[in-house]
Amino acid sequence: MNLEIKDSLIPGTRLSKADMGNVTGLDFLSKVFYISDGVMLSQIREVSGIDGSTLQNWTKRGWVENARLKKYNIDQVAHILIINMLRSCIQLDKIAFLLHYINGRVDDRSDDIIRDSVLYDYICRILEKLMEQDICSTASIRSVIRAEIADYTEAMPGARDRLANALEIIIVAYYAAVIKRRSDEMLNNLIGEQ
Repeated sequence: MNLEIKDSLIPGTRLSKADMGNVTGLDFLSKVFYISDGVMLSQIREVSGIDGSTLQNWTKRGWVENARLKKYNIDQVAHILIINMLRSCIQLDKIAFLLHYINGRVDDRSDDIIRDSVLYDYICRILEKLMEQDICSTASIRSVIRAEIADYTEAMPGARDRLANALEIIIVAYYAAVIKRRSDEMLNNLIGEQ
């Protein structure tokens, strides 16, 4: 299927790729964390558009790890951005299940198969490749995922398959979110004409 849809935003944010030097993934996160080893809630709100009460609710439900000394580290921010990029098309409890499927409990690194920042980077790299190709079929998604995670070292047996399955769901849901955002814009324009 040829969607001919390009997303101008950095996944999970309200920031334009062009305004950030056309970087996404770890390159984007590195820019955010260039000066500091942590970011405050106000900075996350500015980047993502998530309000403080929403983030507190996600933390209270165990979907996001508590900030340390009121600062979020690079993996916590990546985790938040992943939730944010999917929440318009997947129920929050199902996003939490998906992220738990990948990395277990948010407050326990021993059950992780991948760092959240690396997962976010894979997502962004896969999306960039698919948008460059301007093709979005099940076969092309799976092919790009396999190519992009070729450098992944399994933390435990079966982790590569688990990661690939989760990435396929994330990528399809992200495309659905982009399409939904575009249809909302079109509908709002139509309403504005009346």
